[in-house]
Amino acid sequence: MIHSMTGFARRETSGPWGQLTCEVRSVNHRYLEPGFRLPEELRGLEGELRQTLPKLLRRGKVDCTVHLRATREAERELQVDEATLARVLERVADIADRASGAGLSTALGITKVQINPMDVLRWPGVLQDSAPDNDALTAAARALFTDSVRELVAMRAREGERLRDLVLQRCEALVGLIDAARTQLPELRDRARQRLQTRLVELGATVDATRFEQEVALLLQRADVDEELDRLDAHLAEIRRVLDGEEAGGRRLDFLMQELHREANTFSSKSQELDSTRLAVDMKVLIEQLREQVQNIE
Repeated sequence: MIHSMTGFARRETSGPWGQLTCEVRSVNHRYLEPGFRLPEELRGLEGELRQTLPKLLRRGKVDCTVHLRATREAERELQVDEATLARVLERVADIADRASGAGLSTALGITKVQINPMDVLRWPGVLQDSAPDNDALTAAARALFTDSVRELVAMRAREGERLRDLVLQRCEALVGLIDAARTQLPELRDRARQRLQTRLVELGATVDATRFEQEVALLLQRADVDEELDRLDAHLAEIRRVLDGEEAGGRRLDFLMQELHREANTFSSKSQELDSTRLAVDMKVLIEQLREQVQNIE
């Protein structure tokens, strides 16, 4: 099935941790090149998301942005563990009493025990971080990312169907030009024979019939384009086969576009008549239009 490489998807979800938004957009690229912008709470999920993406997409420059808007209830708050604080203060008072009993307070000139609140808060276990459940947030982000990428794939598939129709239309137009070129071949050969006869008359040269036919044969051999037209037909048949296949065929189509260009250039170089030259130009225009459309295909 033909898929485009351009697409956009946006999904949202909410929970106790707040509102989570995921945006995924993709553009043309030769390979699959993912890029992620995640909030700090989900940094550890990036590796897993990078492994998930190739299972759903094959080509394209894919940018994924995840935003987390925490609710007031989910905002981080610093809470004091009252039990730990009481034990710390009790221990500080005990140390102060021992210092006073040993006469250290008088010796050091300390008349009153002074406690710095910040020093107490720095003690391990006094402060507790009431962060939201990170496991639930990670699971929600994982599911949201998968849904967003699937929506992106669906959009790329819809656009791919349209691209397939456009490519087939231009292929049919190119077949018409090839048929027109084949129809002109007998007339072009007769014109080549007449030009040679006219040239001989102008020069006043006389040649026997056998030599004349040999020269005509050589002239027609250099201008023969049957092989190029046959290969153009073969390439177009292969393009139709790729478009009807189930696998991603963007790179194969890229190669076929190069071959179409090569055959059209050869056909143009052998052209000796204005009509065939016009056909060659029209072929190149259609092939270039095909190439531009194929560059969007995965």
